[in-house]
Amino acid sequence: GAVRIRGTDAGHLDISARRRLGAGFVPEERLGHGAAPGLPLSQNLLLSRHATDSGTYLGALGTVRTAALADGARRIVKEMDVRKSGEDPEASALSGGNLQKFIVGREMDRRPAVMVVNQPTWGVDAGAAARIRQALIELAREGSAVLIISQDLDELFEMSDAIAVMHNGKLSKPVPIGEATYENIGLLMGGAEPGHKATPHAEGA
Repeated sequence: GAVRIRGTDAGHLDISARRRLGAGFVPEERLGHGAAPGLPLSQNLLLSRHATDSGTYLGALGTVRTAALADGARRIVKEMDVRKSGEDPEASALSGGNLQKFIVGREMDRRPAVMVVNQPTWGVDAGAAARIRQALIELAREGSAVLIISQDLDELFEMSDAIAVMHNGKLSKPVPIGEATYENIGLLMGGAEPGHKATPHAEGA
């Protein structure tokens, strides 16, 4: 298969090049991959902008617009209801759920053409999970393609237009959400071919 972003083959490109094409990423591991733990939230905004910023947070010569960064961080904190202590704490000072909300908000701030989110609500509380899910649904409604990788079937049924299953390194044909059931998705997870129906078992008297 091929990976295309806005018609461009992106399969061989690094993350920075994919970001320039309009991709956003929320990795499974928040600290270290999704955020720099020792940097304040405002500077963590640059993790998604260093390759694509057009003057919002970086000047013409690569200088950092600190006031704009602070404003951007405050806006994301407000929009995503991030609970924090202090004006601009380090990423490591946030709880897992609040850090995840900030990372999702940071990636959405760029209004990406494609958003890849790995385990969006893994290990977060119910309130944070609801806010993250709603934010991703809103992003999709605005026209972005949102690809969610999740082990939570309830989450996928709530958020998806279609569900595909990876089994032994092979991706199934997407099942439209109107045709998806826990049974047929479960069969795909077990390696069944699309359209396969479970064989009923006779019960002994």
